[in-house]
Amino acid sequence: MLKPEQEASLRLAEFNSRRFFLRQCTLGLGGIALGGLLGCGGELATSPQTPTTATLGPLDLAPHARRVIYLHMAGAPSQLETFDYKPDLIKLHGKDCPPSLLDGKRFAFIQGTPKMLGPQANFAQHGESRAWVSDLLPHFSTVVDEVAFLRAVHTEEFNHAPAQLLMHTGSPRLGRPAMGSWVTYGLGSDNENLPGFIVLTSGGREPSAGKKLWSSGFLPSIEQGVQCRTEGDPILYLSDPNHMSRDLRGKSIEAINRINRQQHKELGDPETLTRIAQYEMAFKMQVSVPEVMDISKEPAHIHEMYGTEPGRASFANNCLMARRLAEADVRFIQLYDWGWDMHGTSRDTSLGEGLADKCRAIDRPMTALLRDLKQRGLLEDTLVVWGGEFGRTPMQENRGGTTNPFLGRDHHGEAFTMWMAGGGIRGGASYGQTDAIGYAGVNERAHIHDVQATILNRLGLDHEKLTYPFQGRNFRLTDVAGEAITPLFG
Repeated sequence: MLKPEQEASLRLAEFNSRRFFLRQCTLGLGGIALGGLLGCGGELATSPQTPTTATLGPLDLAPHARRVIYLHMAGAPSQLETFDYKPDLIKLHGKDCPPSLLDGKRFAFIQGTPKMLGPQANFAQHGESRAWVSDLLPHFSTVVDEVAFLRAVHTEEFNHAPAQLLMHTGSPRLGRPAMGSWVTYGLGSDNENLPGFIVLTSGGREPSAGKKLWSSGFLPSIEQGVQCRTEGDPILYLSDPNHMSRDLRGKSIEAINRINRQQHKELGDPETLTRIAQYEMAFKMQVSVPEVMDISKEPAHIHEMYGTEPGRASFANNCLMARRLAEADVRFIQLYDWGWDMHGTSRDTSLGEGLADKCRAIDRPMTALLRDLKQRGLLEDTLVVWGGEFGRTPMQENRGGTTNPFLGRDHHGEAFTMWMAGGGIRGGASYGQTDAIGYAGVNERAHIHDVQATILNRLGLDHEKLTYPFQGRNFRLTDVAGEAITPLFG
């Protein structure tokens, strides 16, 4: 048995060995190198507001938008009951689905031979663009000339969580940064008192992929999205505890950050600067967040326009809040509305009353958001995006031949509809076309990575240049694909 001094000598020898250095210290060196690249040293330790913004130099492209409002309908609304009118489906309704639409394809629930399912809504053309919109969205039909439709978006994923991750992080697997995190990393924030990336949810639940949809992944943690609530305190634990004055809170944060700065001076870890910035941002948010998120101060005609009710958790309230956050120069505002998974297993998930209820909940507020942004001069430099994570099949869902009085459609990645407005997007445009039954795109198809590249482009960011070194290679939001959809540009 070795004596204590011999064990200590062996441990010291291992610590000083090349093998130990290579095995244990590479990440530390990476952190030091990254800290140097990001300017995390010297004077920055006493001014940590921007320790993690990408050092990209001038914007790669001419920016047309300063901010993004992304409206994600979690669960995937049916394009065949909203924006993609297919009269041929009416003729095919109730007939057996042709085997050619099923062979070699993957579906979530379809088994056996399903029946074709005609549109469960009536359509009409609207505006000078003559865009087809269903009667489930009567308010939105009045603003179609403000938006550009992408009618043949496609994805490889057909389950909710992986498809949502692909849409918002560029990968169906966990661990990648959210789009909003990439944007704030690349551009920083225009408001020193609010986070650059704010998330609002409605529908009673979070999306299937959960909070990973607004995670910063391997980017510095200060870039992660901050989730705010529409009822109660906007952010949990935002208020000071009893007997804690703001002056005392400020002094306590100042003392904590003195310790953090000393730690950064000794260890050089850039995440220490992130921690400092987070403490200081949290202190500022105690004043700024309640002010900007108090929609009760809005005049009555604005509440009427949006259909808002202060104090409730609703998509309408979130849309109004999104406009207020845009006015406050928040860079990326993400709205998730849960409840669009229309399988037809019950009234609430049917293409009848269930879909009608969901459309009714978003129709007025998202229309009001576009009108309100425009009347305030904000739509010109705000990019608004709407869509789900995939589309729906033109055949009825069939779970082993069981009958169900409610109608539903299965998950489908071959084709679905999204729209964009503002931020240099050409209003009234339409890109892409699906076949006669809405099963697949036949021209101008757009992949998820193309959508992401387009969003970054409108902000002045080249999706191929916005990269971050991680695990030995440079990563980007669009992985190794994607191309901006330039025909949409005004």
